[in-house]
Amino acid sequence: MFNIHVPKKGSLLLSEPFMLDSNFERSVILLCEHHPENGTMGLVMNSRSSLSLSAIFPDVERNDFPLYVGGPVNVDALFFIHTVGEKIEGSWPLVDGVYFGGDLQQALYLINDNLLQPEQIKFFLGYAGWNVGQLDQEIEQNSWVIHNKFPSELLFIEDGEDLWKHALISLGPKFAHIANFPKTPDLN
Repeated sequence: MFNIHVPKKGSLLLSEPFMLDSNFERSVILLCEHHPENGTMGLVMNSRSSLSLSAIFPDVERNDFPLYVGGPVNVDALFFIHTVGEKIEGSWPLVDGVYFGGDLQQALYLINDNLLQPEQIKFFLGYAGWNVGQLDQEIEQNSWVIHNKFPSELLFIEDGEDLWKHALISLGPKFAHIANFPKTPDLN
């Protein structure tokens, strides 16, 4: 695939349709940090686990907040993005009304009081990381398409395959046909 953009904090990385790395097959990754001199950190937006938030926080009374696998690094750590930056102290803006992290206890309180809904927040175990120069090399090898201007609602689509397809389609007609490639071309 052809990249015309440079990655930055708030960019999406869309994996090419036949990526062989099972950690990132048909992945959509939101870059949370990108420093050419320090490396890159992102969250896989479309790898939903079978767990819900209440599985790791028994005090959470609702089980409609799924957990996602944010990547293969530090899978014991919890990260989250949300749309309510003004309600969660310590969060910082990523892109167009979407915030990263903040006070987790405050977020859990908002959930238990029904002041925060699943379409406003997404939780992740682990993250995806790249050492200095590693992501640039993968981009040069056409493993990723960079998407810098996307509707932020994409990030909160729950179905993984739909998220990847909608993200590709939102890049325009040049990429829309790729969204319909079969997972296994020999079955076509």
